[in-house]
Amino acid sequence: MKRRRVSMRTMFRNLILWVSASAFGAIPQFQLRDTNGVAHTAEEWSGSKAILLFFVTIDCPVTNSYVPEMNRIARDYAPQGVRTYAVQADTSVADTDVEHYVREYRYQFPLLFDPRQILVEFSGATAMPQAALLAPDGRVLYRGRIDNRVEDFGRQRPEATVHDLRAALDAFLAGKPVGVAATKSIGCAIPKFK
Repeated sequence: MKRRRVSMRTMFRNLILWVSASAFGAIPQFQLRDTNGVAHTAEEWSGSKAILLFFVTIDCPVTNSYVPEMNRIARDYAPQGVRTYAVQADTSVADTDVEHYVREYRYQFPLLFDPRQILVEFSGATAMPQAALLAPDGRVLYRGRIDNRVEDFGRQRPEATVHDLRAALDAFLAGKPVGVAATKSIGCAIPKFK
């Protein structure tokens, strides 16, 4: 096998391109199917003011407890141009189980299958539930918890007192910087794709 020699200049240029894409949020190309069989692509993002991804799975009690709030957030921000998707982050769950789960929990926005964890990797998601707020150009503006209702495992409030995700959405939509770009998410770890 003949090895191709790469110049330092080429390696440096490729590194710069990779860092630039990471820092400025180059949108990954994807075509992901939702639980209704509809294909979604990054082109849908172009007409939006922001994109909101919720990373979820069917058997995480913390995720399941947040579905009503995720539905409220999707409903409240859709008129302002925010596109919302859930992303099935655990690739080991059968599609039919996810489809049943979406009906049972009454998701009011598309839940995408991401078998190669394209959106997980792109956003840097690590837990379920976890929210990622993206600018239309793909920059990750916020990643973390939805609110502070679940403070830690076994510790939760009857109602949230800090609404991190809504604060990030409100700031960005008002043309202001997002005050806190990342918070710790309490929930189930996202298993890595193999």
